[in-house]
Amino acid sequence: MAMPGHASSRPVPKEEEEEDPLDARIGRTGCAERHRELQQCMAEQRDWRQCQPQLRAFRDCMASRQTRHP
Repeated sequence: MAMPGHASSRPVPKEEEEEDPLDARIGRTGCAERHRELQQCMAEQRDWRQCQPQLRAFRDCMASRQTRHP
């Protein structure tokens, strides 16, 4: 059940959906695929310790992006 003030229970039509600002920022880095892999692992494992390879890959991707575009 949604918390008051958060997402409603009614379905949101596609045209009303807005991209999450964080997802948009990650998408611009070129690391979106690594982020999706990490999210998928976390959803499946429910334990971040089991997702260390995905976490490292995402971290390394983001770090390389920062060194190229500080």
